[in-house]
Amino acid sequence: MAARKKIPLAFADAFSALETTLPGRSVPWLSRLRAESWDRYAALGLPTVRDESWKFTNLNSLRRAGIVPTPEGVPALDTVPLGAALSIDAHLAVLVNGVFRADLSSLPDAEAGLSVKGFAAVAEDDPDALEGSLGKIADRDALPMAALNTALAADGLVIHLRRGAEIEKPLHILSIGIAGETPVMFQPRVLVTAEENSSACILESHVGVGDGVYFSNAVTELDVAPRARVRHYKLQNEHPAAFHIAAAAVSLADGAAYESFVLQVGGRIARNEIQIHIGGEHAECTMNGAYLLRGKQHADSTTFVDHAVPNSTSREFYKGVIDDTARGVFQGKILVRKDAQKTDGQQLNKALLLSRGAEIDSKPELEIYADDVICSHGATAGELDNEALFYLRSRGIDEATARGLLIEAFVGEAVEQIGHAASQDAFQKVVDGWLRDGAQTRAKDGDSA
Repeated sequence: MAARKKIPLAFADAFSALETTLPGRSVPWLSRLRAESWDRYAALGLPTVRDESWKFTNLNSLRRAGIVPTPEGVPALDTVPLGAALSIDAHLAVLVNGVFRADLSSLPDAEAGLSVKGFAAVAEDDPDALEGSLGKIADRDALPMAALNTALAADGLVIHLRRGAEIEKPLHILSIGIAGETPVMFQPRVLVTAEENSSACILESHVGVGDGVYFSNAVTELDVAPRARVRHYKLQNEHPAAFHIAAAAVSLADGAAYESFVLQVGGRIARNEIQIHIGGEHAECTMNGAYLLRGKQHADSTTFVDHAVPNSTSREFYKGVIDDTARGVFQGKILVRKDAQKTDGQQLNKALLLSRGAEIDSKPELEIYADDVICSHGATAGELDNEALFYLRSRGIDEATARGLLIEAFVGEAVEQIGHAASQDAFQKVVDGWLRDGAQTRAKDGDSA
């Protein structure tokens, strides 16, 4: 049997090129963590379709893109491009190619109970504040791209919710990717600590400027203490030539609640992965989302919920609309450990295919070792309902409008799961814009035909 051809390590020289410039390089534990993370990434390599959890997402085009690990300085940006981002009244923290820009941000008063600082500044001025949280939740073995991020992260955000603080105004993290003639990559790291009985809503918008290629490899770690509540909503609307890989690792303590919503509409190849460890009883986890794809886009939504203790709940509901020759991927796994009795875990993914070339790969999975549980999972995929379309047409509605109404109703069921009213409105506007663009494209194609 012929031996497998060894694939060269992607970004092989990145760590040696950046090691002496990374924040906190003089801090022994941080330097050691970075080196160990790089070694782990080097051992695992850039994921391939041979890796079970990546078998539907091929990164060969990323490997061949000529990504440069060290951009020549931070791109100049005087104004924040809000058009592609969520439109909402919120505190604003801006990252440009992964670098925190305080001058473009509008942060809350720390006395209100919510502290937001740049990762690089904390690594330099107060590295002890990172030692108990950086790399503690994100598993480098299960998340090889998180290992790459830990090794190379030059900046990001450190967010701290004080005990008992209830922050009404959301925090909006706006990550802007900019590339010139040379493709660049950046590794933003976000650390969120929510102390006991605190609550906040954190939003993310990932957008791009210009026509160049860039690669955003983002990692967020969220430590949610007993009875704390975190709403975490994300819009992935990267530039059409961009690569976007992101992981959120979440730890839930007794009585904690975490609500997630992810909308993916942008990027060339995108993957959003969420890993939840429920380590406290009576904790609640909700993960909902939608992916709206057209052209040759590829978007991967991968989730994992680890019910490690009794009496916890998880809910997961994802919907996808796929047009042209785009490809969507949904992988969701619920693990119920032996001692996690009275677990209630539900998961469902539905996809709507608008063209013959559209593709969906769905892999729901349950792994249960306890015997007193309520768990279910399911996946469906299909076309627009012809009977519903005929009914609308029979009421005098033209075909394009009827199609739009049915698609909007399909996606709206997922958007309606968002538990924060202002955020729900912001995401609905993005969905409406995507539908409007699709209707205009179809109308032009019909005229040209």
